[in-house]
Formats: sequence, C-alpha cells, structure tokens
Amino acid sequence: MTDERSEGMGGGRVAADELRLLIERAERLEEEKKGISDDIKDVMAEAKARGYDAKAIKKIMAIRKKKKEEYQEEEAILETYMHALGML
Repeated sequence: MTDERSEGMGGGRVAADELRLLIERAERLEEEKKGISDDIKDVMAEAKARGYDAKAIKKIMAIRKKKKEEYQEEEAILETYMHALGML
C-alpha cells in the first residue's frame, strides 16, 4: 500500500509533497541568487567603465563586512609579515 509518503534514507518517512516544496523553494532561491550575482557583475562593470578598480571595490566590501577589531588585527599581522620579508 502506498500513499504520499515514501521511505527516506534514514529509515524515516518523508512526505513527497513537503520534500518537493522544499526543493522548489531552494531552486527559486538559487535563481534569485544568480540574478543578484548578475546584478553585482553589472555594477562592477559600471564601476570599471567609470574608471574605478573593481578589485579594490571588492576588497573594500570584504573589509566592511568584518568587525573593525578583526580587520585591524589582520592588517597588523600582514604588516608584520611584510616587514619580515622586506616588502615595506
């Protein structure tokens, strides 16, 4: 006898409709993520066309995501290493 449920990998039961909805939701989010990624690429292309360095902008964005203390610590370590290698 079969119903909407089928055996899951762990021996538990999985509702097919629920699983399908979760997968479809994840697929929609992946599509949105791709769209946002394309939008970011467009912004970077616009910045480059206006004479800005896209790599520098991306670096600034990464720095802005970090806590100030975390960034300062990373910069201090980087500077120490660069001094040790005679790069500064």
